[in-house]
Amino acid sequence: MRMSLVGFIGLGNMGGHMARNLMKNGRSLIVFDLNKAVTEQFKADGAIVAKHPADVAAAAKEIMTVLPSSPHVRNVYTGDNGILKTIQPDTLCMDSSTIDQTVSIEMARLLREKKSLYIDAPISGGVGGAQAATLTFMVGSGSDQVFERAKVILSAMGKNIVNLGAVGNGQAAKICNNMLLGIHMIAVAETMNLGIKMGLDKKALAGILNTSSGRCWSSDTYNPVPGVIEGIPPSKGYSGGFGTTLMAKDLSLAQNAATNVQAPTPLGSLSHQIYRLLAQDPQFQAKDFGVVYQFLKDNTK
Repeated sequence: MRMSLVGFIGLGNMGGHMARNLMKNGRSLIVFDLNKAVTEQFKADGAIVAKHPADVAAAAKEIMTVLPSSPHVRNVYTGDNGILKTIQPDTLCMDSSTIDQTVSIEMARLLREKKSLYIDAPISGGVGGAQAATLTFMVGSGSDQVFERAKVILSAMGKNIVNLGAVGNGQAAKICNNMLLGIHMIAVAETMNLGIKMGLDKKALAGILNTSSGRCWSSDTYNPVPGVIEGIPPSKGYSGGFGTTLMAKDLSLAQNAATNVQAPTPLGSLSHQIYRLLAQDPQFQAKDFGVVYQFLKDNTK
């Protein structure tokens, strides 16, 4: 049986790999991205390239969106040439952006008015996970039936697809996860900087951390010190990966949520301030978020 056309909007560091994994699993795509060089690559590989998000919605009844922030999501869905202009009844939109929970709930309401469906399905696993199709999807589906429909597509891009219930719950889980990730990355960067300055070999110190109680993803999979783990952004000049500006944005989302529900997050707040500094500094703002190690190292000479 011929599989239906899937729409994909947002072909950045994460979305590009996710879209290619759909193609590897036999899905035909219609894609949209502002980066014309990227869309030309997809066109050469057999994808249809749309001029606007509305063209994607006119052609596909299953649409993935992977976008940087809440304003981008609002524009892609509700803009003059947005998805809502041409969406077909019973279309399923799956948004893997990390945005405000309230925006996901708003988009779901707007799609219901068009007799269509929206789920929030933010992701974890980094660029490596996107490339290897091992991502975790945190899904706010609203119902088991909608979740099962989405899972058919999401399973081509990830290995851990979790149904968290109501729309918006995926964003809640992602915001909490990324706040912890930001805290961990700063903590590992501080620890590695301290140990190296005390005379420890960087790989030996990392080995101790990774076989002791301080072990975490930021130490054993994504260590921010260049040369500790080869093939990841910190060992490639902090190029690619998850940018400091995106981490600052996600930590801002966590602080907004903490204010709304009156949950104290002192370490989350401090981490937000550090990544805000990085995001505003031309030396660091275009780098992977592991560059916080370099920031601390440069400020403790």
